[in-house]
Amino acid sequence: MRFPPLPLLILALASAATARAGEPERYVIDPVHTRVMFAIDHAGFSKALGTVSGSEGSLLFDADDWSRAKLEVNVPMERIDMGDSGWAAAIFAPRFLDVKRYPQARFASTTITRQDASHGVACGDLTLHGVTRPFCMDLVLNKIGRYPLPPFRRTAGFSARAQLKRSDFGMTSWRSLVGDDVELRIEAELTRHDDPTTPQPSPQ
Repeated sequence: MRFPPLPLLILALASAATARAGEPERYVIDPVHTRVMFAIDHAGFSKALGTVSGSEGSLLFDADDWSRAKLEVNVPMERIDMGDSGWAAAIFAPRFLDVKRYPQARFASTTITRQDASHGVACGDLTLHGVTRPFCMDLVLNKIGRYPLPPFRRTAGFSARAQLKRSDFGMTSWRSLVGDDVELRIEAELTRHDDPTTPQPSPQ
């Protein structure tokens, strides 16, 4: 069996490595360091605040070419924290979120557009309360790099903001008590899936 000349072999290997280097990296959401926060009007007296932890999902991302990025996220609605168990139970009930029937919200991007070095917009489909509608989020890329504590995993950090109307997703109860507009803020950390130093997120 004849092998190609060494210079051609080196060139082929270098080209393959370059192609791999230019491909989007796959990251997985670190559920410990990812949180969704929402604010909604409470009878005109205040903005009620809640958070959701435990989100799962993945991101394909090339920091130089956001157009090839792809984000998929599942948010466990039963993990909503309103700061009071009674209030949470009312939110989980069939007349509102109906979490037994619809235990997850899901977002799948269709386009991610870069506006400058650290800002962009992710648009796609949001499924909430069994209804799927177009949805966009303003993104900020905070940092990509090695986490400063062992096992020094490669991490991407993002912040996002968005707004939605709960009535667009079939939630129309309690109109005199709960507002229609929902403000969303998301803080997310994701770890590179194939990073050999960090197969699992850590609790630090």
